[in-house]
Formats: sequence, structure tokens, C-alpha cells
Amino acid sequence: MSAENLPLTVDVVSDVVCPWCFLGKKRLEKAIALSGRPVTISWRPFQLDGTIPAEGMDRKVYMERKFGPGDRIAKAHEHLTELGAVEGIPFAFDRIKVSPNTLDAHRLIRWAGEPALQEKIVEALFSAYFIDGRDIGDRAVLAAVANAAGMDGADIARRLASDEDRAEVQADIRSAQQIGVTGVPTFIVDNRYGLVGAQPAEELARAFEQVAAEAAGTAAAE
Repeated sequence: MSAENLPLTVDVVSDVVCPWCFLGKKRLEKAIALSGRPVTISWRPFQLDGTIPAEGMDRKVYMERKFGPGDRIAKAHEHLTELGAVEGIPFAFDRIKVSPNTLDAHRLIRWAGEPALQEKIVEALFSAYFIDGRDIGDRAVLAAVANAAGMDGADIARRLASDEDRAEVQADIRSAQQIGVTGVPTFIVDNRYGLVGAQPAEELARAFEQVAAEAAGTAAAE
């Protein structure tokens, strides 16, 4: 198979409370359109802060504890809002009242399974949090998001009330850390090439072409 039509896989290590991950998702979509090649995306869990209690924390208190008082947070939000507007994301940071623990959200993404539904759930979670200001650590909210995406909300609510796949998601997070992931989003292309951060679409597309060319060359040499 030639490099031009070689399909690729992209593993995206991200957290659904990471605004840069939301930006990265939109830029990844643009990169796939630019490349014109088939790309299968898998979303991998990461927690920016796994110490947040299950019920979440007051967002203002949490952000000031993490980044300090003053206008640093406001300036960061202003910058992200400008970047989001370019990518079609109407960030509404003022609507966010709770900083949630995202372990249950990652369990939901895992249960979505196949790539198209997984993508739909990830998009819905980002939108629920960053645009609507909903608490995506709340299991009722997660069940509602799942139901709206075509999953069985009642079944998801039941599964969230159990410990199903909790240890597995935590193990996936540790695995990401063990291979050197310290910041998100991290894009792993065909298990060959990694890019960290919300890279421009053009940079991601170039990575696709580089990896495809290397893969095609390896296949030709075998």
C-alpha cells in the first residue's frame, strides 16, 4: 500500500477538563481533513488531578489554590477563549462552578467502545463542561450525556454506581505516565510518533505524512 492512502491510528491521551485537549481535538479534526487519509482515533484516559474528591471541588477555590490569586487565571481564560473562537469553541469559563474528578467520565468514554461513538461522547463531555458549565463528575450528568449520544442512560447509571472498569482506567492512566506522558493532549501516531500539546492542524498533518511514509517504506523493505 502506498503512503498516500495508508490508514493510520492516533491515540489521544487527554483529560476532559483540559481546555487544551478540547482545542487539540478540533485541530486534530482539521488535520485529518487536510491529510485526506483514513485515520482511526482512540481516546486514552489521563487525569490532570486525580486527587480531586469524587464530589468535586468549588471551581474558584480549586483554581486559586492551584494557580494562585490575582488575574493570572482570567488572563489564561481570555487567551483560551480567543484560541477557542478560531476553532469554533465558545468557551464559557464563567459558567463552570465545579472542578470535577474525571475518573467516571473516562469510564464512560471507555464504555463507548467503537471510535465513532467514543468521539461523540468525548465531544459531548467537552461541550457539557466548557460550554454549558455542567458538572461532568456528577453521575446523573454523565448518564444524561450518554443517553443523548445514543447509549442506554439507565444502564450507564447502573454501571457508574459500581466499580466496573475503575481499576482498568486507573491502570491505563499509569501506563500513559510510564511511557512518559506528563502533559495532555498527547497524540501518538501509529505507535511511532508522539506530539505533545494542542499542535496546529498543519503540524499534525505533517506528522501523519511522515509516519505514513516511514510505514510504507518499512513495508516495501520487507
